[in-house]
Amino acid sequence: MTKKIASSELILNPDGSIFHLHLKPGQIAKDIILVGDPGRVDMIADFFDTIEFKVQNREFVTVTGHYKGNRITVLSTGIGTDNIDIVINELDALVNIDLETREIKSDKTSLNFIRIGTSGALQGDIPVDAFLASRKAIGFDGLMNFYARREEIADQDFENAFKTYTNWNPLLASPYVVDCDIDLFNKITDYEFISGITISAPGFYGPQGRELRLNIVDQQINDKIESFRFNEMKITNYEMECSAIYGLSKLLGHQSLTVCIIIANRINRNASSDYKIVMKRLVKKILDKLAQ
Repeated sequence: MTKKIASSELILNPDGSIFHLHLKPGQIAKDIILVGDPGRVDMIADFFDTIEFKVQNREFVTVTGHYKGNRITVLSTGIGTDNIDIVINELDALVNIDLETREIKSDKTSLNFIRIGTSGALQGDIPVDAFLASRKAIGFDGLMNFYARREEIADQDFENAFKTYTNWNPLLASPYVVDCDIDLFNKITDYEFISGITISAPGFYGPQGRELRLNIVDQQINDKIESFRFNEMKITNYEMECSAIYGLSKLLGHQSLTVCIIIANRINRNASSDYKIVMKRLVKKILDKLAQ
């Protein structure tokens, strides 16, 4: 007999929608674009030929519609891997848990998650306004360390080499490293994309090596990151969500890829003059790739 998931663990709203996202089964497409900024949802949805519906709760804004015959959902996650933990688990529940019986379905549905975001480069040769696709993600947040079997989906050799090279502070969460889905990578990317290794940080200031009024514990951390190499791979950029998307997707049986515009270069200390124009071009490119 299948064990029912308790109401305290899978919380539903009075209308039967999932707790945070306010979505019901059948309201999401297989292809799901994730963005941090709620305002970016409408910008992407403006490209759609038709729109089925729009739902909003807190920072979570969802639009499902069609683009060139392809049904697609765009959803804002807000900032951070803690929000990603909510979003990926609730989207998975919508397709892989019977919300009426609270039982896990025997036949699983696999979703495609494509995060479109912004990022800061950590190598001097990466220009601003470049498109970067994350082949690997390094989680500084520690989220995946709370889940069983995380070692099965992680690149532990990379993790160990990185911690040794940086003399990683044991007071910090242990970094985890997860690959993107290679099939989705090959479908979405082309000659315009840089292939990168992305750090997901649990904050914008100290966790990314920025100092305002507070000093950080390791003032050489970004220098160490810039110079680190593993099997000729180098770390390319910071952002704040990718690692959790990759880790949770791997464990749950979904496919995921993060693509970002480089809006600043932390080494050269320059920034994009108007990344929003570049963002629209990237969005159109990804929508076209998904519709193929």
